[in-house]
Amino acid sequence: MKFTGIDHFVLTVEDVETTCVFYESLGGEVVTFGDDRRAVRFGDQKINLHPIDNDVPHVAGDPTPGGGDFCLLTETPIEEVERRLREQGIEVVTGPVERTGAVGPMTSVYVRDPDGNLVEIARYDRE
Repeated sequence: MKFTGIDHFVLTVEDVETTCVFYESLGGEVVTFGDDRRAVRFGDQKINLHPIDNDVPHVAGDPTPGGGDFCLLTETPIEEVERRLREQGIEVVTGPVERTGAVGPMTSVYVRDPDGNLVEIARYDRE
């Protein structure tokens, strides 16, 4: 098998609408698909949102709100990301810090979404 990337992943959340508002404030695009399901798209990838009491047939073994830890990539300078987060009242938990991503060094800040998922926002360092 040859893999080409990640299309989407799923977060189990307490309140889909609150989660949509949070990720939309980060620049995501809220989309509706299938049987009125919700997701947030970032570029060519999306985060599907399952409510804790969902009726989706295929889910993780123990879907739990707040169990996610993932990274969103940005082209925006991290200083600008920090400023925008402060303006929206979103606390930066850690950062900026140097990290290593899938394809090289990057600078990251970390925030928590309404369910407590750890969201890394990172920009690849450029020469």
